[in-house]
Amino acid sequence: MKTKFLQLFIGTIILLISVSCKVEPEAIEYGKDQCSFCKMNIVDQTHSAQLVTAKGKQFKFDAIECMVNYVDQNREEKIALLLVADYGNPGEMTEAENAAYLITPEIKSPMGANLSGFSEKNKAEELQQKHAGEIYSWETLKQKLSDK
Repeated sequence: MKTKFLQLFIGTIILLISVSCKVEPEAIEYGKDQCSFCKMNIVDQTHSAQLVTAKGKQFKFDAIECMVNYVDQNREEKIALLLVADYGNPGEMTEAENAAYLITPEIKSPMGANLSGFSEKNKAEELQQKHAGEIYSWETLKQKLSDK
């Protein structure tokens, strides 16, 4: 009897540990979730961002620049995933390191950086033709925002 109880107890502990450490994004609940950096409600599906740590902790942001600033201020954090909203597909996320970014005053973002992310560079270039602005990679974007 004690052996079965012990096996069940150990199995439950292992299950809880494995479930609690999932390294995958949770859906952003627009209108309910708050930005982990500036504390504003996240409502804009075209400019949001998300960070997931190696331990599975979730950080959600109302704007890409909030996530960039958070990463800059929390360099010791072990990051598993960085995701940004794909401006051309509202509500869909893309990997931040592979995205292209457009900064143009003609497309407003929640925190005023006028920064939008794109899953494909050619989509950013198309909007650049219409609205002007500058295109950045993840690395050049981090550098630009840290220069301010």
